[in-house]
Amino acid sequence: MVATNAVRVRTGNVSAGTSIFATVVLDHTLERLHPEVDLVATPAGDPAGMSHANNFTSDLNAWVRLFGQFAEAVGLTLDAGTLYGTLFRTAISPEADADAGGLLNYCFYSGEFLAGIEEGRPVFARGPEASMTLANFMRAQLFGAFSPVKIGMDVMTKDEGVRVDSLIGHGGIFTTPKVAQKILAAAFNTPIQVMSTAAEGGAWGMVVLADYLWHADTPLADHLDDRVFADAQSTVEEPDPADVAGFEEFFANFVRGLPIERAAIEAIPLER
Repeated sequence: MVATNAVRVRTGNVSAGTSIFATVVLDHTLERLHPEVDLVATPAGDPAGMSHANNFTSDLNAWVRLFGQFAEAVGLTLDAGTLYGTLFRTAISPEADADAGGLLNYCFYSGEFLAGIEEGRPVFARGPEASMTLANFMRAQLFGAFSPVKIGMDVMTKDEGVRVDSLIGHGGIFTTPKVAQKILAAAFNTPIQVMSTAAEGGAWGMVVLADYLWHADTPLADHLDDRVFADAQSTVEEPDPADVAGFEEFFANFVRGLPIERAAIEAIPLER
């Protein structure tokens, strides 16, 4: 929270890596217990809700490595930034359908409590009439990666009426400009801010908190705004209505298709 300057009420952060979590500083107490939401607090003691998913980039990285191997097979050597950037940008290109063309991807390398999945089985699925293009494939990869954490976020925002003014993206996936930011804005229908410090993690946040102890004459949120992040460079991506509608359609199919995952657990051995 500190590393992303997300300690004020109705703000939050999304930290995305091998796993992913979204934390929102609550504007009111939740009416009842929800197993999909962990109740935590900011360093200042304000209540916050967290949706935490076990899976995020492992399956995505595996597919990107596959495309990298293809590039090498045809004589191209691409650095990681070029490879990821090129593939990611197709997901928000005009060639991509808003709902990812009917493609589905489940990034479950491990079990996913939020989805009721006990073990991991990464699965890519499509119907025969789905639009199988590179743009739609990468869009489905990114949509699928953000879908598990949306389950807990929907509990807070839709079931409990928690209001969110903005969220801050945090983690390496946001270093590719705009792509993950735009898709996350669609997933949560919320403005997504990404700062130049997006790759800095908890250790840096602890240093900021230690510095705060020496300047504790103002509230933590004001200290972060006025002293730490006053000159931080950032961009904000507003949710695009077409993308929001497309993600909602994808997500409905994602939830409806979860029995595919349960069948895969029964049919595919956990170890090779």
